[in-house]
Amino acid sequence: MDIILREDIKGLGYKNDTVSVKPGYGRNYLIPQGMAIIASKSNKKMIDENIRQAAHKAEKALKDAQELAKKIGELKLEIKTKAGESGKIFGAITALQVSDALTAKGFSIDRKKINFSSTIKSVGEHTAKLDLHKEVHHEIVLDVVAE
Repeated sequence: MDIILREDIKGLGYKNDTVSVKPGYGRNYLIPQGMAIIASKSNKKMIDENIRQAAHKAEKALKDAQELAKKIGELKLEIKTKAGESGKIFGAITALQVSDALTAKGFSIDRKKINFSSTIKSVGEHTAKLDLHKEVHHEIVLDVVAE
């Protein structure tokens, strides 16, 4: 089943993308939640017109994301957490903690746009990927230290 996404969905696609999903997922979840519409000819024309009208806004959003990535640059965030003597932390580092640390540095990034390659459960240096825009991704270094 082909659908057109009305918002960004992690692991599936970005707003206005046409993607193919299983019929049950589309009909029972995405469409009733308002996250997608069926990819009919008329809906495709409507989305194409909306994209054309919003092209300048999208260009500005891309430039803003690129500028934010430049400002962040080679930022190294220090995140303090409780840890045992062996270096294992109690729990795991979450996207919310990284988002709060970025906010403290003056960068407002939604926690949903922060991804880890693997779960962070030990003290040391790790990387996090920031999805700033559909085309702009930036990696930052996290220095996890014990309190």
